[in-house]
Amino acid sequence: MALTLLPLPDAEVLLDPEFLSPAESRSLLTELTETIPWRQEPIKLFGKEVMQPRLTSWHGDPAARYQYSRLALTPQAWTPALLRLREQAQAAAGCNFNSVLLNLYRYGQDSMGWHADDEPELGLAPVIASISLGATRNFRLKPRDPRHTNHSAVTLALTNGSLLLMQGTTQQHWLHAIPKTAVSVAPRLNLTFRRVLTSY
Repeated sequence: MALTLLPLPDAEVLLDPEFLSPAESRSLLTELTETIPWRQEPIKLFGKEVMQPRLTSWHGDPAARYQYSRLALTPQAWTPALLRLREQAQAAAGCNFNSVLLNLYRYGQDSMGWHADDEPELGLAPVIASISLGATRNFRLKPRDPRHTNHSAVTLALTNGSLLLMQGTTQQHWLHAIPKTAVSVAPRLNLTFRRVLTSY
């Protein structure tokens, strides 16, 4: 399938639910889960330090340093699998990426809270290419300021091998999250390719 533009105001969000084949997705999930140097970082939540409810790993070009949730990330080296995926993501998005954030959701209680990828080092209109491997998890989008839009929150089921592309003014007007679920689910691995500006 091809990328399809979703009808969200003040946003450019596109989805291809079959970006990778089932066989390629299964192989990548196994390889990356077993070989990536996963970390669980402490973050501050409501003034209290807690561990992130997922495992992460940041990879990219040497200059692609990134900071979010008060975490300063120095990139680890690209692996052959990540380089192959970067080429595929770049071809689909029509732009170059110099980094990728990997998130491993081990079970339903692993999650990502409401946020926007709007850090200064990503620029005003970042392109985020998000590839999902493994179990289907709900991806939620909601307007940053609901007073300025009649559009309500949106739920997308991100399936194994899907590609979600967020670009344009999406990060300026929308927040996104992966909520917890009480349903028993298998692991999900998500890769978000992006371009970090080295001067901004």
